Amino acid sequence: MRDAVIAGGVAALVATSAGAGGLDRSGQGVGIVFKEGNQFEASFGQLDSTVKGTYAGGAMTSGDVAPSYTVTGFGLRTQINEALALAVIIDQPFGADVSYPATGTFAGLVHTRASVSSSAITALAHYRLDDGMSVLGGLKAQSASMTVAIPGGGALNYTGAGAKNQSYGFVLGAAYEIPDIALRASLVYHSAVEHDFATTESSIATGGASVTSTTKVKMPQAINLDFQTGINPSTLLTAGVRWADWTSTRIAPNHYSNTLGRGALQDYTKDIYTLSVGLGRRITDALAVSATVSYEDQKGGVTGNLAPTDGYTSLALGAAYRMEAVEISGGLRYVSIGDATSSGGGGFQGTFSGNSAIGVGVRVSVSF
Repeated sequence: MRDAVIAGGVAALVATSAGAGGLDRSGQGVGIVFKEGNQFEASFGQLDSTVKGTYAGGAMTSGDVAPSYTVTGFGLRTQINEALALAVIIDQPFGADVSYPATGTFAGLVHTRASVSSSAITALAHYRLDDGMSVLGGLKAQSASMTVAIPGGGALNYTGAGAKNQSYGFVLGAAYEIPDIALRASLVYHSAVEHDFATTESSIATGGASVTSTTKVKMPQAINLDFQTGINPSTLLTAGVRWADWTSTRIAPNHYSNTLGRGALQDYTKDIYTLSVGLGRRITDALAVSATVSYEDQKGGVTGNLAPTDGYTSLALGAAYRMEAVEISGGLRYVSIGDATSSGGGGFQGTFSGNSAIGVGVRVSVSF
């Protein structure tokens, strides 16, 4: 029951980050290490967001600033002996995309755009102790890059790019399980990963010429606390809390931040907590369905133009179908994005409200 029921919920959450705090995308889950035997899985998700705002009491608009994006993930687990298993997880833990359209947009923000992309490979060992306890740990290699353009209506003409950089961190965790009732409680810590981006910038102040520097950006440490238990032989309750230390993350290229005196491109005043609770139910031996509600509180205050959202509430519906050694799961997620006030441009603050997103995901798991 346990694996079949969970799968529907997980697939529904493949595309998770519309309105999510910081740059979170994958949630850095390590669920594959708790499965049985040898496993391979591949997942794909797409998120289509609508994020629009107005300025000067509605006299001007932002246009839709949130392009759709896709995420992919892979996992491989191998059972070494009764106690020890090894796993490799490939995901895209952090990312951001914002692009203000050329038409229908307040002049001061036309063609403002930014992108952050990342990928990570995490190698884990999971060791089962006595009495249902287990420990896990491993290393991760994380790559990231970033680009930004802020024309400022021609008054700034700023562009910046942080070249792809790879850095390293670690993962530690522990779990307690009672398999007979599908109970598991796990606590997993992800260390911060600090990147030194070789950065190229230009602006009207440089006459369009490029200047170079190094931009240090810390992707945050995080803790995932996950719980599940069987309510009856066909129904599973799940819950989770994720904390991410986003107040330690500041994106501030030297020319933009210091020479132009504009401060950070993006920083955060509060850490982010994301909560979720779900129910899964087995319909037949082969088919299971699930529903999961997730919530992230609004932080308040004024956001930057590169992230004009604040918190969210979402509902994900998923289903999983098992055919001998193969399981196919998929899901649909609706996200109500929290209202936000942005710093705007030209002295006008932006009001972003009534925004939403739709995410779809699919995952294929193979036992061998």
